Amino acid sequence: MNKDITTTKFFITGGGTGGHIYPAISVIEELIKRGAKRENIFYIGNKNNPEYKISKDKNYNFLSVEIFGMPRKLTLRFIKWVFYLLISSIKSCLYLLKYKPDVVFATGGYVCAPTLFVSKLFKVPYVLHDSDCFPGIVTRSFSSCAKGVNLAFYDAKKYIKSKNIHNYNNPVRADFFETSKEDARKILNINDEFLILIMGGSQGAKSINEAAIDFINEYKERSDIKIILQTGRKNYEDVIKNIKIPSNTRIEPYFDKMALPILAADLIVSRAGSISISEILSAKTPSILVPYPYAAADHQRINAKSIKDKNAALYLEDEDLKKGALKNLIKELMENKEEYEQIKKNASDLGKDFHLATEKITDLLLSAL
Repeated sequence: MNKDITTTKFFITGGGTGGHIYPAISVIEELIKRGAKRENIFYIGNKNNPEYKISKDKNYNFLSVEIFGMPRKLTLRFIKWVFYLLISSIKSCLYLLKYKPDVVFATGGYVCAPTLFVSKLFKVPYVLHDSDCFPGIVTRSFSSCAKGVNLAFYDAKKYIKSKNIHNYNNPVRADFFETSKEDARKILNINDEFLILIMGGSQGAKSINEAAIDFINEYKERSDIKIILQTGRKNYEDVIKNIKIPSNTRIEPYFDKMALPILAADLIVSRAGSISISEILSAKTPSILVPYPYAAADHQRINAKSIKDKNAALYLEDEDLKKGALKNLIKELMENKEEYEQIKKNASDLGKDFHLATEKITDLLLSAL
């Protein structure tokens, strides 16, 4: 890199879900750590999406484009989408002419498309990151002209047309590497018990919560087992009114420091969003992945099967939760120590380099200058 990072201007774009937002945030924080000026970094997203609040909380410059996901059928909504795409592209063009970015970093999602389109048009170099095993349509569409593409999943490589593809994993929040497993367990008051963490993401998952209640009721007398259920904020009241919480169980709507229960756990039950998987692997913990069946492009199922095929996690369909499958699968894994240790080893192998991801992706971005 020849250009001084303190004078370099960056456009960062990506949004809609945590899988697009948090990698962008990680890279922004790394850029600032390396000397980039906060006033020279601009986050481009949709003000109606979570990236707006997150950006504002962190005091980033935020530029809004009001684009939404492309409808799959020719309807009035599709015509509306075309109109919004045109307006968003014009706004992106004006942003580019006004702020003159030196390089663009895009993490996926429909909000990236207008910025990448005008960057390509004006020959502003850009670098892409994709969090999923099956890359999104924006990543696939713009990869051929990217200065570099980072993929969280090696299996995604076959979908990308680029001569500069890397597999640096997903950026994972720094607090996953600042606390040891032993310290996390001590903070959560876990001793020698086998800790099972069941979580459905920040919004929760009703089907996982119901299966968790069934499991808790069956194992409520086991003093050698601890259970933490993270219900999601909107599901918490419904869960606690339907269960008498036993002494070996802790139920919370959400953890502000999610790294603590993930690091402390001996087994994790989780949805299969790319960031959740990355955090679980970085903690080197065996897991049971239950993909959200209605995720866009079925990406959670593809993510989960990729990890399962490497024998680094077990896999369970959402529809099987009602049949008692979660309870049975946890029981089988706890009783089969050999299988448990093998999955743990494979998860550890996959998660060994996650602490380097943010630095390597930032290096890739800076190399495009």
